[in-house]
Amino acid sequence: MDFDALRVDAHPVDEDLLDAGVVGPELAHLAGIYRGSSRALVWRNPSSDWQLFLLLPPIASRLSLLANPIFAQLTRSWGLNARFIGVDSDGLVYDFRGLLSDHTLRLLVELLGAEVQQQPELLDTLFAALAQQMLTVLPRREADWGKHLDVEHRLEPLVPASLFSRESRYPDLMVSLRQALKDKLIDVELYGRVLRSVELRETSVEQRIGALLESALDPVTMAKLARTGVGKHLGCYNWLRLDLRHAAPRAHVLTRLPGLASFFAEALVPQQAAWLHAISGAQPDDPRRNEAPCRNLDDAMQAGRLGATDPSQSRTLDLRALAARNESSHAARWAAVLQRAIDAGQDRLIIEAIAQRFAVDDNLIRRLWRESPEALGQPPTWHLTQILRRLAEGGPRRWPASDDDWQALIAAAIPTEAR
Repeated sequence: MDFDALRVDAHPVDEDLLDAGVVGPELAHLAGIYRGSSRALVWRNPSSDWQLFLLLPPIASRLSLLANPIFAQLTRSWGLNARFIGVDSDGLVYDFRGLLSDHTLRLLVELLGAEVQQQPELLDTLFAALAQQMLTVLPRREADWGKHLDVEHRLEPLVPASLFSRESRYPDLMVSLRQALKDKLIDVELYGRVLRSVELRETSVEQRIGALLESALDPVTMAKLARTGVGKHLGCYNWLRLDLRHAAPRAHVLTRLPGLASFFAEALVPQQAAWLHAISGAQPDDPRRNEAPCRNLDDAMQAGRLGATDPSQSRTLDLRALAARNESSHAARWAAVLQRAIDAGQDRLIIEAIAQRFAVDDNLIRRLWRESPEALGQPPTWHLTQILRRLAEGGPRRWPASDDDWQALIAAAIPTEAR
């Protein structure tokens, strides 16, 4: 097993930035934490079931407080900004952030506050805690792991739902930097140099992490995804990868409706994972149990009846799915119809199923299919619902004619998107 801790690169501005006599003790201290903090903890080939584990911790400038049991809630709040990505032996990508327990977060804080070379046992303890929850044998994978398939993140930096969210990475450094400028401890020239250095460092380390993660993914599936024009969307990658026999028609739909990429990932990946779980949950003497996991939808739904009453299949409250209304019977029904239509290559039925899912006219979806507006972006499903409803209210005569018109429509439909 190969382990590595990735950090940002050194930069010439560090000579001034780390000098307490030049920038003040607080900013110099936070700059040192920024320089020395791990941007990613990487385990390559941790077991026969996994190709890669990638833990992206946020920068913690108050490790002494986080390590104190009294501040457990502070540790939990900090841990909400962590990312833990796994790539299994089949090339599927998982987001295990929800499985980072308080105990694991405390171990992570201890690890970040110490030198790995001086205390290697901390790394072993952290990995053992992760393994206890996520590296167990296949029966647990069949019962639980499917719901952790990544449907959200993208590998590109500075895009919505990027795996590399900068807003929560180093807030204390930026606040202290602005305060130092306000207090005239630093001048505008040094302030600009520091901002440029942060941008260069973050871009560089994000590219390294992205390339590392992409190297563990299936290159053929990534090539299909690249041709669709939706970008490096890990949810869409999983959707193509889950059933290689139907990857071509799925890629075709993504090419025609790139603006619905997040919807396809959020609505269809969890459903297919549940159907595949139903197949793997068949009785040992059932012939379906030994069949390949990637099957057509009708067979999967038929097999799903086998495990429908299994009491061990506990459901959890998914607030994201509830907000997107993916948990309703209406959404589930039309997601199943949509999945069948896509895998059968029936474009007309695909358009009709999407229109029924969002309760809009078929011609609205047909026009999106025909024009594929880039300005629509890839909004999450609950945003997409509001946008499509606003389009439907305007009718064909008020269809956006430019990128600015699309942005105005999105801002009107989703007030949080207004600038």
